[in-house]
Amino acid sequence: MFSSRFQSTFVVTLVTLVTLVTLSAAACDSASSPAPVPSGAVSSAPVSSAPAQAPSPSAAASAAARGPMIDWARPSEGEVAELVLREVERAKKDGRALLVYVGASWCEPCQRFHVAADNKEIEGELPPLRMLEFDLDRDAERLAAAGYGSKMIPLFAVPGPDGRGTAVRMEGSVKGSGAVPNIVPRLRALLARAKGS
Repeated sequence: MFSSRFQSTFVVTLVTLVTLVTLSAAACDSASSPAPVPSGAVSSAPVSSAPAQAPSPSAAASAAARGPMIDWARPSEGEVAELVLREVERAKKDGRALLVYVGASWCEPCQRFHVAADNKEIEGELPPLRMLEFDLDRDAERLAAAGYGSKMIPLFAVPGPDGRGTAVRMEGSVKGSGAVPNIVPRLRALLARAKGS
């Protein structure tokens, strides 16, 4: 027979492995999109936190007075990096940090996060943000060309000084009622990482 220490270690390892497999299977994999998705390149642009710096306390107060903590911006047609640079300037004027957000109508965690943000369920948990919102099914090719390709969604990415995607990003979430509690602390950590880099 096996020792009790070996059995305990085996059980813990097995539980950890099952949890990791379950989480990875539950996330929205962009490869399972109903529409074909080209493989995305990750930007080799240097990581810069300048566009995503947290707004000053007075700018944050001004942004809060002007509207919701998350302001969703829908991009027009055109090159993604140019659109991002325009939104960075607009976000700065409004006292908000800008993140590039990629989701899809079929992505459950994406929808749950949207509903929570729109219903102000996460108000106060994040600084004032502008999310430049792209749809994976519609925008995959131009996103990949600008360094915002990803394997999973939702994608939250900090833009570089040239408007291209950087390695400062987070992808995917669990499905179900745990999606928002999974996303929000990771999003806070992403914003802290952007501010500190």
